[in-house]
Amino acid sequence: MKPLRTRVLPLAPQFARHLALAVLALFTLLPFAWMLSTASKPETEIYSDVLHWLPQKFALLDNLHTAFAKAPILRLVLNGLVVTASIYVLQLLVAMPAAYALAKLDFRGRETLMALVLLGLLVPQHAVAVPVFLLLHTLGLLDSYAALIAPWTLSVFGIFLLRQYFKTVPNDLIDAARIDGLSELGIVWRVMLPTAWPAVTAFGIFSVVAHWNDYFWPLIVINSPELLTPPLGVAQFRNQEAGTNYGALMAAALVVITPLVVAFLLAQRRFIEGITLTGMK
Repeated sequence: MKPLRTRVLPLAPQFARHLALAVLALFTLLPFAWMLSTASKPETEIYSDVLHWLPQKFALLDNLHTAFAKAPILRLVLNGLVVTASIYVLQLLVAMPAAYALAKLDFRGRETLMALVLLGLLVPQHAVAVPVFLLLHTLGLLDSYAALIAPWTLSVFGIFLLRQYFKTVPNDLIDAARIDGLSELGIVWRVMLPTAWPAVTAFGIFSVVAHWNDYFWPLIVINSPELLTPPLGVAQFRNQEAGTNYGALMAAALVVITPLVVAFLLAQRRFIEGITLTGMK
C-alpha cells in the first residue's frame, strides 16, 4: 500500500484545476443569474438600495405577462426558429458533400480549395456586408426571410469541421459502399451522415447559437416588425415599450434564451464528442 503522502500529492493539481474551472463557471453564469433574479423581482425591489439575489416578492409571472402583452415574444421565437433551422439545414446540404470531397476524394486542386476554405474562415461577416446588402437590394430580397437566410447557406466553418471528422472515417467503409453500388452522393447521405452525428450536432450548436444571437445582419436588412429576430425584437422592446421596466425586459430576454439553453442541454454530449473527434480546441 502506498503511503498517504504519495497518494494525496497528485490530487493537488487536479483540485486546483477543478477549483479554477468552478470559479470560471460561476463568473460566466453570473450574468444569467442576475437576469433571472431581476426577472423575478417587482420594480420596487429592482430599484431598491439593498441587494437581494432572491426576490422578497416573486414577480416572474407578472413580468412575463407584461413582456408578452407589450412585445410579440412568441413571434420573435418563431422567427428565430424558422431562420436558424433553415440556415442550418441549407448549410448541411452544402457542407456535407463539400467536406466529403475535400476529405475523401482525390482530384486536382483539392488542396487549393481547402486553402480557400481556410481563407474564408479569416473573413469576418462585416467585411462583406455591404456588397451582400447591395446584391440583395438589386434582387429585391430585402426585408424578407430570404435576406436573413440566403447569405449564410455556405458555411466555411461547417465545411472545415465536417471535413476534419470525415478524415477519421476509415476508407474501407467508403470502399465497401462503392462496391455495394452507392454513388458518391449516396455515400455522403447514407454512410457518412449517420457516422457523423457528433460533428453534425456540434456544428448545429455553433450555427444555431451564432444566427439566433445575430443582431448586426437583421438590423440592416429587416424593417417589418413581423420579421424581427429575437435579439432585434428584444432591443426594440427595450427602446419602445420596456423603458426602465427591467423586470419585464429581463423576462423577455429569459424567454428568448431558453430555447438555446434547452437545445444545448439536450445535445451537450454529442457536442463535446463532436468537438473531441474533430480535433477542435
